[in-house]
Amino acid sequence: MPFPAGQTPDVQPSSLTQNFDFTPLSPPPEAVDLLLLDTAAAWWANGHPREGVLILDDRSGALTLPVLDSLISAACATVEDAVAAVRVLQDELGAERALQGNARRANLPAPPPAELPSLTEEAPAAFAGVHTVLMHLPRSLETLSDWAWLIREHAAADVVVLAVGRDKHMNHSMNQVLEKHFSDVSAGRGRSKSRVLTARGPRENVPSSAPRKNTHQVTVPGAPATELTLCSLGATYGGTKLDPGTRLMLQAVEAHPGFPGAEYVIDFGSGNGTVSAFLTLRHPQLRVIATDHSASAMQSTQLTAEANGVAARIETVRDDALSRFEDASAEVILLNPPFHQGNAVDPGAAHRLIRSAARVLAPGGRIYSVWNSHLKHRAVLSKEVGLTEQLARDARFTVTVSTKR
Repeated sequence: MPFPAGQTPDVQPSSLTQNFDFTPLSPPPEAVDLLLLDTAAAWWANGHPREGVLILDDRSGALTLPVLDSLISAACATVEDAVAAVRVLQDELGAERALQGNARRANLPAPPPAELPSLTEEAPAAFAGVHTVLMHLPRSLETLSDWAWLIREHAAADVVVLAVGRDKHMNHSMNQVLEKHFSDVSAGRGRSKSRVLTARGPRENVPSSAPRKNTHQVTVPGAPATELTLCSLGATYGGTKLDPGTRLMLQAVEAHPGFPGAEYVIDFGSGNGTVSAFLTLRHPQLRVIATDHSASAMQSTQLTAEANGVAARIETVRDDALSRFEDASAEVILLNPPFHQGNAVDPGAAHRLIRSAARVLAPGGRIYSVWNSHLKHRAVLSKEVGLTEQLARDARFTVTVSTKR
């Protein structure tokens, strides 16, 4: 190791951030991106191997493109070798597309997106033999645990994991998760209200905790309880929990006259597969197309379908905002839209999904949706879709059905 345990290099502005033109990138880099790049540059300047870089969940290319450009500009690698030396794995499809778009604008190549590996895969290409990992600290500790296990299990013995976060979003539990997988975890000096956690020394024989599994009883009026097993990987929103809003929506749609009234329905934003699995268990002839922008959500939905014995009737499609679906092609859509973007509450994300669902819905088709009551999505549903009726409401959530004009 270039530094003894507990010590890390001094981090200063580097050529990665000073010489790269970030102007074409949209959105522009954040302070956490620049700090992470400067930290990586400090390690490489002190002798840590530059090849075998893995970048996790780069949101726009602000991490990947400067690293690629530095390799190419230093004439230490051909363009092809530089692309091969940098691996990128992004859970969200929108982040993959943003990276590809920013690479074109910056006139740089972009590594092909790596597939999210199975935790039982013997040697996932994205993780095998990497020396440096750059990542944003995820909101979910389960996500951090899954990433840490994959790195510990498959990366090179000298791997250095550099995980950046805003001070206000960091907590000691993140250190504890990393310490379970690595013998040396230290926090760097803060800059711009951000800091980097550095993890080294992969521990041996740490068992994987994923995929996680939990079984729930779901009741609807006038019917016996349905046993539902939910599976998840770390980046799946909600993990293996049965979201109370989703539970309320399922109870409401089962009581709605004429539901489902279609050969198939779209589970828009399937997450851990709750809606898809429950509906196929309740309706033996029904098919479900489950779609989500998250690779881990798609894997989780598939695992949930298999755990409940309904995989043959659930098709999973990784997609962003129903972009692969034709206009006026669906009769029934179920939607539990997100109420946040990253760490910030953002009703605009839900409004975008509502507009997308309205485009795909056929005339006379229905969107069943649930949302936090204070967000007041009903006006948007009425405007974008059509007549919107309230089916259920409790202290936190509202369930509606909207009929396409």
